Amino acid sequence: MSGVGLDPKTAPLFPIAAKTAMGNTQLRKNVRHATDLIQAKRARVVGEMPDWQDLREAGKQIRQHTMENLDFYLEEFEANCTRAGGVVHWARDAAEARRIIVSLVKASGSEEVIKIKSMTTEEIQLNSALEEAGIHPFETDLAELIIQLGEDRPSHIVVPALHKNRHEIREIFRTKMNLPDLGDQPHDLADAARMFLREKFLRVKTGVSGANFLIAETGGVCITESEGNGRMCLTLPETLIAVAGIDKVIPRYQDLEVFLQLLPRSATGERMNPYNSVWTGVNAADGPQIFHVVLMDNARTEILADEEARQTLNCIRCAACQNACPVYRQTGGHAYGSVYAGPIGAILTPQLQEMHYAQSLPYASSLCGACYEVCPVKINIPEVLIHLRNKVVKQKGLSAEALAMRTMGMIFRSERRFRAAQRLGQVAETPLVRKDGWIGWLPGQLGGWTQARDLKKMPKETFRDWWEKRGKNGN
Repeated sequence: MSGVGLDPKTAPLFPIAAKTAMGNTQLRKNVRHATDLIQAKRARVVGEMPDWQDLREAGKQIRQHTMENLDFYLEEFEANCTRAGGVVHWARDAAEARRIIVSLVKASGSEEVIKIKSMTTEEIQLNSALEEAGIHPFETDLAELIIQLGEDRPSHIVVPALHKNRHEIREIFRTKMNLPDLGDQPHDLADAARMFLREKFLRVKTGVSGANFLIAETGGVCITESEGNGRMCLTLPETLIAVAGIDKVIPRYQDLEVFLQLLPRSATGERMNPYNSVWTGVNAADGPQIFHVVLMDNARTEILADEEARQTLNCIRCAACQNACPVYRQTGGHAYGSVYAGPIGAILTPQLQEMHYAQSLPYASSLCGACYEVCPVKINIPEVLIHLRNKVVKQKGLSAEALAMRTMGMIFRSERRFRAAQRLGQVAETPLVRKDGWIGWLPGQLGGWTQARDLKKMPKETFRDWWEKRGKNGN
């Protein structure tokens, strides 16, 4: 019953997938409508904050400091979480994380789990692994439930079903929940989801969550959400398993003061998330009596080792960059071939694949900088995109474009070669010049450039020749 997983290893190149997505007018309309609403709400609540830029800088500094001392804070988190009654597991990659979680669920005696929305579990394709082991996962977030029942894929970090409108959602619920008379108003859909999930909350004894923040100082796990389903999953099960990337740690409980202002405003345009839960270990009088945390690397240490790309790990998964990105707004999230779409996905996904896959994603950007302007922790995404493009070029070796640039460099380093190239260019262009003095067609691979633009012919007299004549004439 899980949604279809996204695998960057087998996903088509972004330009191919984007062309297909742009042919879906309903999808583009849904994405544009949803991102417009979120951006408008964000602008209002951000505009209320006279210290917004100071908060952004504080968030950046905390995240940067954490990444520079990540080993210390991870060990501090493990020690404090263990002291509070939790059990911490370390996973090198997605496969190991899946094995640990599946074994923990089996040890709990459960054949079902209820899940809080988590991009990390999407990243490691946990639902598929659970189902293969005979364990049935139930997504409890409304958008994730829509994706799961519709056997679809998430297209947005915060609003996974953003590409669906309420009429499409009604059809999914009507069919999968056997509700032939279901209406299509928001309250109808919410009521249907509530009734469907309530039975799961009361019956299933094992919960799986992600984490918005791991607090090193206390060993606590912070979950933020808008629907209350997370609070149900955190309190009702007997066993709770949280899985988080090692980049989710923050040093102090007090740091939440900054991030719980930045995150909701940037993510959903709210002043505060309706539900903010911090779970620390176990307590005999309340909640799960068995608590596990799986800390997953999955190439994050390789990102950490790259000084220029390290800021990628500062991300707090608000998706503000997706909402602002003109490319994402035209293509939607599926074109990126990863659960992490938009600008952050364009830099995160290739690095999680250690630059072996998803190499077209760093080019899925106009470098307009809109993502950097809205990022609540000031990740300079355009800067990282350029850095990754350089990596791609080096990995692929000498391409036609690189060869052309190298040739141009050789020409520009010599006056003699530059003058010879000018003369050769004037001769070569003669049969291509139209009567109006412009070139509208170039042969071979250069023809792609002139499909959308014209090229003015080279002047008969170069600037250097003009300057020399000017000197001789005494002007």
